[in-house]
Amino acid sequence: MSLASNTKLSGVSLRRTLTLSLAILLTLIALLMPSTVNAQAKVGTTGSQFLELGVSARAMGMAEAFTAAADDISAVYYNPAGLVNLFGYEAAFTLILMPADVNYSFFAFGLPLESVGGVLGIGIYSLNSGDMIETTYESGEIGGTGRTFRWQNNAVSISYGRYLTDRFSIGLSVKYIGVDTHDYSASGWAADVGTNYDTGFRGFKIAMSISNFGPDITLISKSAPLPINFKFGGTINIIESENHVLTFAAEGAHPSDNLEKYNTGLEYTFNDRFVLRGGSRFNYDEDGLTAGGGVRVPFGEDSEIRFDYAFQDFGILTEVHRFTMSLAF
Repeated sequence: MSLASNTKLSGVSLRRTLTLSLAILLTLIALLMPSTVNAQAKVGTTGSQFLELGVSARAMGMAEAFTAAADDISAVYYNPAGLVNLFGYEAAFTLILMPADVNYSFFAFGLPLESVGGVLGIGIYSLNSGDMIETTYESGEIGGTGRTFRWQNNAVSISYGRYLTDRFSIGLSVKYIGVDTHDYSASGWAADVGTNYDTGFRGFKIAMSISNFGPDITLISKSAPLPINFKFGGTINIIESENHVLTFAAEGAHPSDNLEKYNTGLEYTFNDRFVLRGGSRFNYDEDGLTAGGGVRVPFGEDSEIRFDYAFQDFGILTEVHRFTMSLAF
C-alpha cells in the first residue's frame, strides 16, 4: 500500500474518531438540555457545590481556563482526557484556605498502565466547614444550643484517559459523593467525560468536557441536582523558545444552574523552572481576577517536585488561597 493511501486512511480514521466523540458529547448535551433550561430560572439551586471549587493552584492561577491545558494529575478533575500527558507516576496535594475558616483539600495520584495502555488516576476531595454553633428554632438566633457541628463533603473519583489516535484523547471519571453532618448523611455518584485534540502546532489544543453528570442527591427528604457543567476551551503557546514559553488559554462554560461563564488565563515559564500566571473570570457573581506562580525543582534523572500558589479575588468574601505540591517520578 502506498504512502498516500496510508495517509488517506489515517485521515479517514481521525475524522471518524472525531465524529464519534463529538456525537457522544452532543448526545449527552441533548440529554441535559431539559434540566439546563429549567435551571436557568432557578439559579444556584444545585447541591454538592464543592464539586465546582477548583482543586489546582496552577489552574486557578490561570483563572481555571484549564480544560485544554490540563496535562498533569489535576486532569482527574478538569478533564480526564488530559491524563495521557503523564509519562510516569505523579501525585499532588492541594490545600485551599477559604473564608469563614472553611478548608478544602485534594489529593490525586496517577500512573500509566503499560499493559493495557492509557493512564489511571485517583482523586480524593474533602471540604470541612470547621466547627459551627448549632442554632435551632427553639434556641433562637443568639447563643444557640451550646453545641457545635461540622458540615463535611467528600468525594472519591477514579479516572481513565487514553489516546484514540496519536493526537486525539478521551477520558472518563466516575466519582462517589458523600455529604455528612453530625445527624444526617447522604451519598450519590457522578461521571465526567472529556476529549482533547492536540493539533501539533505551537501547543494548540482544543478540548471539551462534561462534569458531574449523575442523579440527584437526597438529604433530609430533599433532593437536589448535581452541578452539571459543559466546558469548551483551547490553549496555544504565544511565545515558544528555548528559555521562554508564554501560554494563552481561553474557555467557555455552560453550567446547569447558572448563566454562561468565560475564563482566560496566561502562564509564563522561564527556563522550564519558574512560572508566573494570571487570569480573569467573567460573568461570575463576585470573583474575577486570579494570579499565582510556581517553581519546579528537578531531582534524579526524570523526577521533579513542583510548588504552586494561586490567589483568587473573591469579592465581598475577600480572597481564597490555594497551595499545591506535586511530585512527578
